[in-house]
Amino acid sequence: MSTGKKILIAEDDKYLRNAIRVKLEKAGFTAIVAEDGQQAIEQLKTNVPDVIILDLVMPVKDGFTVLEEVRANPLTKRIPVIVASNLGQKEDIDKATRLGATDYIIKTNLSLGDLVTKITKFVSK
Repeated sequence: MSTGKKILIAEDDKYLRNAIRVKLEKAGFTAIVAEDGQQAIEQLKTNVPDVIILDLVMPVKDGFTVLEEVRANPLTKRIPVIVASNLGQKEDIDKATRLGATDYIIKTNLSLGDLVTKITKFVSK
């Protein structure tokens, strides 16, 4: 059962990226993956997702830069962005929020089931 909703997963950890992809696909979403921030921006040129899951610490282009570019682009600025990061410092959370993150999850507290629930809430709005 496909929801027809596309989710971009921008995550450099291949095990976590794959686990999130599998969980989303089982929930009926179409998962688009990017291994770094530059790939995420490239994906956005051809695949406009319904939600973006964004790591902050990635090679080539970090998540903060990706978030700025997403919010600056008229085609992507309204897409909900869930930041999933190991950066748990208040400054990092505040910076991501200021740049336009819709939600912020600390990876060590990440439950894939909760992530799917959050995504489902965003796409049903």
